Amino acid sequence: MASSSWVAVFALLPVLLCLGMTLPTPSDAARAFFVFGDSLVDNGNNNYLLTEARADSPPYGIDTPDHRATGRFSNGKNVPDIISEHLGAEPVLPYLSPELDGDKMLVGANFASAGVGILNDTGIQFANIIHISKQLLYFQQYQKRLSSLIGPARTARLVNGALVLITLGGNDFVNNYYLLPYSARSREFSLPDYINYILSEYRQILTKLYDLGARRVLVQGVGPIGCVPAELALHSLDGTCDRELQRAAEMYNPRLMAMLGDLNARYGGSVFVGVNTQRIHNDFIDDPKAYGFETSTQACCGQGRFNGMGLCTMVSSLCADRDAYVFWDAFHPTERANRLIVQQFMSGSVDYIAPMNLSTVLAIDLQKEQMRT
Repeated sequence: MASSSWVAVFALLPVLLCLGMTLPTPSDAARAFFVFGDSLVDNGNNNYLLTEARADSPPYGIDTPDHRATGRFSNGKNVPDIISEHLGAEPVLPYLSPELDGDKMLVGANFASAGVGILNDTGIQFANIIHISKQLLYFQQYQKRLSSLIGPARTARLVNGALVLITLGGNDFVNNYYLLPYSARSREFSLPDYINYILSEYRQILTKLYDLGARRVLVQGVGPIGCVPAELALHSLDGTCDRELQRAAEMYNPRLMAMLGDLNARYGGSVFVGVNTQRIHNDFIDDPKAYGFETSTQACCGQGRFNGMGLCTMVSSLCADRDAYVFWDAFHPTERANRLIVQQFMSGSVDYIAPMNLSTVLAIDLQKEQMRT
């Protein structure tokens, strides 16, 4: 059914329900998509919260069609938006958006919240954010709401057939373990022990996602956290990445991939697909000009050294050509960088995404769906 017809359908919804007609089945809509995690994938949930971790003011969103700040930490689209394009679907709405109702719920929902991590004490300096435990509670709430519209069986089918993206971990280092020279967590744990701890917590999160019906989950690893402009501004004289933060990411990511392999062995099949975010970003950082970028050290929007100090605001220094920059602000990629990242999601080798890329995932899942119908 064409999207332009939905307004008429919902205006007549009480009549249609009386006649025994219902909302479209999940198979009639594009594949549902659910997003969990932090600011790299938040598309506006924090707009509805009293928190400093938000991106709802210019110049965020400067390159969207209406040049409006939407809550995405980007000059334009973020990774979930671009994945939605590949799914042939409209971008999923933030779960807290009042627009997420009726047929919009069939598209999925974005539960992500800037500032969060694997641990619930990550990001406490941002006050009101949706920690991952609460994101999972909202996912349960979403399923109950959808069940009231299309019934429990069809809701379960939609959730089981959905694509899920989860992006966590970076803040557990940048905004927790390494936030202060002697943070509470760094006094409690050595780095290897801290990684063991957060991975054990992450395993529980992913297990809970599975228990809630997720059957195809893209799990992003930690990016090159020592190379973002914010860390360069603090720790680098010449644009060289911070060695300690890079060491943390390099220790964490292989362990994450091994943990996903263990979970897949437990559940059978390839439920969890690991994305080597650090490897993808390193391509841009090591040779930005090969990818059409002018710089991978300077943020487009910011102030101070490497434009990596403070917030991106209307009084910040702003670059003229966003496509020439890997980083939009002190921590987050530009839309163009996000598009190149998703390109590796879609067609990358196992060095970038394993055990298979997203194009293969979508082809396999489509074939399975066709065999069922």
